[in-house]
Amino acid sequence: MTQTRLRGLYAITDEQLIPEADFAAIIEQALQGGTSIIQYRDKSNDSGKRRHQAGILRELCSRYSALLVINDDIELTKAVGADGVHLGEDDAAIEQARSVLGNQAIIGISCYNQLERAIEAQAAGADYVAFGAMFNSPTKPKARSANYDLIHQAKARLDVPVCAIGGIDGHNAAGVIVSGADMIALISGLFAADDIKQTAGHIAGLFD
Repeated sequence: MTQTRLRGLYAITDEQLIPEADFAAIIEQALQGGTSIIQYRDKSNDSGKRRHQAGILRELCSRYSALLVINDDIELTKAVGADGVHLGEDDAAIEQARSVLGNQAIIGISCYNQLERAIEAQAAGADYVAFGAMFNSPTKPKARSANYDLIHQAKARLDVPVCAIGGIDGHNAAGVIVSGADMIALISGLFAADDIKQTAGHIAGLFD
């Protein structure tokens, strides 16, 4: 997958913010606003629900020419034909994901506030790296903190796209983009907004 599509608004689903009955409609609002990438993140053990919702996302992302990334589930990624997988600190290794998903799959890695981890991830074959939390995050209140300087350093040292995450919303997104982030990931900053489509449109427009 070319890196040119790894740019823009990166929306991460949250089962606490997106009621199951409204799942498709809410995601479609984000896509209508210009979301470039959707990450499906559901930490429940309901495999049937996860498979069903991932299938809905596959269809919606195809319709809106967006990328679909699955959080920490290589098998689900393969089963629904998602574009890639996002792995965290304790998740499967890049090599394992690549062997299952193939060379065309996108593999993203959480690097928190650790530039060396990002350098190692790139060397191991990651397609993008994510840093955060940039700001206090209601989703992960105890997350390790990153900052603009880290994004600057990452852009200077890395060839792969850089994603910033954590507490980003319509009020602070512009500064994160100016710092060099290729993608900005939102959870509550998007899905807790009063108008999801409008918020997505505002943030996506900052990349133009």
